[in-house]
Amino acid sequence: MSEPAPLRAVVFDFDGTLIDSLPLVLAAIRHALEPFGGRPTMDIFASLGGPPERFLLGLLNDARHLPVALERLHAFHRENAHLIQPYEGARLLLQQLNTLGVPSALWTGRDRESTGWLLQQHGLEGFFAAIVCGDDLASHKPDPAGLREILRRLDVSPKATLLVGDADVDVLGGVACGVDTLLIRHARDIELHVASQSWRMVTSPREAFELVLSRVGKFS
Repeated sequence: MSEPAPLRAVVFDFDGTLIDSLPLVLAAIRHALEPFGGRPTMDIFASLGGPPERFLLGLLNDARHLPVALERLHAFHRENAHLIQPYEGARLLLQQLNTLGVPSALWTGRDRESTGWLLQQHGLEGFFAAIVCGDDLASHKPDPAGLREILRRLDVSPKATLLVGDADVDVLGGVACGVDTLLIRHARDIELHVASQSWRMVTSPREAFELVLSRVGKFS
């Protein structure tokens, strides 16, 4: 665990961190797999962070079913995306960081189209100085290329940056880039090798938001 340093930027994951989408994502995955068997649990969120074809392929018994499973997943998500809402306090946190002069960025495995739609729907698009989505680069979390690109765009060092996410791949991506990661575990059990590499671990987004402001406040 590294010593806290003055923050010049905060990078957020999206799903499960700023927006309450995990129940819908899990339901969409179950719907996608329904004709082919398989019952994913919350444990799948440990590995999310890239395009759905990557994690769906690992849940299917036969790769030939992937196109149909993908279409079922996308259709379910399109029909129910209106149910996704920002977590309480997410907008206020982004506003406060903006007021304090600490830029926010978004590093998400979600595709750019749906990310943009959700940001617009909830009036969040103006808060982010940099956004890297799952279909922007060839690599995906935990590969740190997306995070490095954000640091480049913001012109900040890893030590002056905090990453906030809810998946193991967020922690591993942060570690690979030298960025402290605040992990929201929700109701998941986190493996020791992941938990030990996080800067802090909390159970809810609200706790994470408070901790972000606390760390910023130490140096304001």
